Amino acid sequence: MKEILYSHGEPAGIGVDLILKLANTKYWKEIKIPIVTLADESLLKARAKKLNIKINFIKLKNIKDAKKNRIGELQFYCIQHCADPSPGILNPKNADYVISNLNFAIDASMKNPKVGLVTGPIQKSNIIEGGFNTFQGHTEWIKQKTNSETAVMLLASKKLKVALATTHIPLKEVSKNISELKLVEIIKTVDEGLKNKFKLKNPVIKILGLNPHAGESGKIGNEELRIINPAVQQCRKMGIKISYAISADTAFNKVQLENTDSYIAMYHDQALPVLKALSFGETINITLGIPIIRISVDHGTALDIAGKGTAELGSLKEAMRQAEILLK
Repeated sequence: MKEILYSHGEPAGIGVDLILKLANTKYWKEIKIPIVTLADESLLKARAKKLNIKINFIKLKNIKDAKKNRIGELQFYCIQHCADPSPGILNPKNADYVISNLNFAIDASMKNPKVGLVTGPIQKSNIIEGGFNTFQGHTEWIKQKTNSETAVMLLASKKLKVALATTHIPLKEVSKNISELKLVEIIKTVDEGLKNKFKLKNPVIKILGLNPHAGESGKIGNEELRIINPAVQQCRKMGIKISYAISADTAFNKVQLENTDSYIAMYHDQALPVLKALSFGETINITLGIPIIRISVDHGTALDIAGKGTAELGSLKEAMRQAEILLK
């Protein structure tokens, strides 16, 4: 049976709030695939009480026992006890709990292609402080756990799609972490993802230069000439519709947006500010190039509003809907 597993992420954040609120909306039953939340029962009940949400919790002995979604009911499976359920207060002791939920979901999705994974926001710093010293983020962790050669983070809304050549690394490390071979694989992965997951027959991709004005013919950096454009040339020979490196400062004007299915940015903050300015709260994060379905929300843990009932459901609703579409 098809199922969506929800790994809520950081316990101190709004990931728990969101699923509790969503379970009390009409939208909950519109998702025809059962949703199973991976969470500690005491955390769920404490947060529901804090939010003054009345909900019927159904504890599953096996995720395969999940039934259809009903308003006011939340099916959950407990893997590990949460050390500290307090909203808004980070506790490194919760790191193992977060990773255990995530690992269980990855393993279950690997074993059964009818299982999709939706993830809530995590606090990377808290996971690192909790002993996972090499942790960089969901995308990198899932790539490692699934033994994938390439994992590409693509954020998508109705207005814009953006894939990242590098993810959660310092800006000074970006140029050292792009290569012609790596970019060829990323471009191919994005092209395939747009065709397979978004049903675009002949997607048009624009790739951003690393330097201002896309290097201006090598006068403001030469990564475009040495790395990006040679990778593009290889992919164009394969029939992929992708531009040569273009300047990021004009890449998102109205004409470009109307004629682009997805952009590939060289680093995290090169394009995501534009995406979030246009579509924050309506965007999903989908991982391409891995053997499982994984969708995430487009926002962080929002510790300042956790447990206060003001978190917006838009991104989680979109993530659940996209997971349902991909599981059909």
